[in-house]
Amino acid sequence: MVTITDKAIEKIGELIKDAGLDDSYFLRVSVKGGGCSGLSYNMDFDNETQKGDQDFEDKGMKIVLDMKSFLYLAGTELDFSDGLNGKGFNFVNPNATRTCGCGESFSV
Repeated sequence: MVTITDKAIEKIGELIKDAGLDDSYFLRVSVKGGGCSGLSYNMDFDNETQKGDQDFEDKGMKIVLDMKSFLYLAGTELDFSDGLNGKGFNFVNPNATRTCGCGESFSV
């Protein structure tokens, strides 16, 4: 399962509204090869599921991952920070053995 903090839900809601998307859209989270640690996180809005997708709902937010990404992200919490030490989405991934300084890539 992938979970999401209240702060991240609030920010994602703002982004969906600003993009003019309706409530059929959900958050798609994935992992792609690349970044300074080998794998990088990717987030996007989507309204169509694919065969093999894993979907979760946390605090009313639907989150969808493809099977490969789910294997890397099981147990991950998505957070959002707007403090002085950095602004943006953060993945708290218990499967990551190493992360880069910016937090956008990881390795297992």
